[in-house]
Amino acid sequence: MVTIKVDNLINFVSEVFSHSESAPDEAKRIATYLTTANLTGHDSHGVIRVPVYVRWKKMGSIVPNQTPEVVVDTASLAVVDGKFGYGQTVTPIAVKLGIEKCKTAGLAAVALRNSGHLGRVGDWAEMAAAEGLVSIHFVTAAGSLLVAPYGGVEKRLSTAPYCVGIPRQGQDPIVLDFATSVVAEGKVLVASRGGKKLPYGALVDADGTLSEDPHVLYGPFTPDGPRDHTKGTGAIRAFGDHKGSGLAFICELLGGALTGTGATSSDRRFANGMMAFYIDPKVIDTSNFFDGEITRYTDFIRATKPIAGTESVLVPGDPERKTRADRTKNGIPLPDDTWAAIVNTAREVGVSEVSIQRATS
Repeated sequence: MVTIKVDNLINFVSEVFSHSESAPDEAKRIATYLTTANLTGHDSHGVIRVPVYVRWKKMGSIVPNQTPEVVVDTASLAVVDGKFGYGQTVTPIAVKLGIEKCKTAGLAAVALRNSGHLGRVGDWAEMAAAEGLVSIHFVTAAGSLLVAPYGGVEKRLSTAPYCVGIPRQGQDPIVLDFATSVVAEGKVLVASRGGKKLPYGALVDADGTLSEDPHVLYGPFTPDGPRDHTKGTGAIRAFGDHKGSGLAFICELLGGALTGTGATSSDRRFANGMMAFYIDPKVIDTSNFFDGEITRYTDFIRATKPIAGTESVLVPGDPERKTRADRTKNGIPLPDDTWAAIVNTAREVGVSEVSIQRATS
């Protein structure tokens, strides 16, 4: 395990993307969002993605320094085409547009299509919550067949994330952010590179056997080599049986079909689509009831007697706050295999050995 200081990691990852044709501001933005995912404990959406992003860029699946196009623009609704730019570049622009429209109209919807991997969806809910807005996000990944629907063994769904953000007065927002699969694909990636092991039954092989072995999804791989989910014989399972599978299906239809990205299939170029809705609580809550009721109910939930072996009952966002505080102070731990893959990618794009050594100093 390697532990790297937050600023060192941001600077190093930024240098990798600067050497991969991104302008300095874009490189820093990608590095900051990826590192923030690690800070909150979402390692699956953190810097482990660096080799993947650089590979996608080399393949032409993602385009550096893109300016998204607003193709529909009404008082309360917009459609934004990311033109396959990095999600960390095009998504903030789409979210900002949604925030602006919501503050004017009280309610807004923004469809983002053809975005590069937009990272941790919770970032965008937090961005809206910082402006006092509730937001709801349905996401799909076109061209990313990973998950078997309930009752099946073949890949038919993306991990289809769903996210809700709720602002709090003077406190961190409540953010619910999850893949509709048992685990996000990034968690399989982390496990394959020496990180946290998968829970039993997270994957299903072609014969219906439940598994936690990443080879089921990726097929054969070397410790620091690429991972290709099209090479495996199995799939990730949808969580919650028919309920999670059904929610994933809705994410495909709203985040994919409705946005124009398309629900996922094997013959599509990779892109994220996100259908996001923004609500201004101040317009609805004229008696200022909302935040106080959140406090009452949150305290009520946290006061639940925990079952044996559980320290306490949590609400969405609690684990992330604890992890962020610890990793901000002590640095971000990365499995050796993960760090080796990132360093190999850095060398491939021309980052110097001095910069590599500086990152771990």
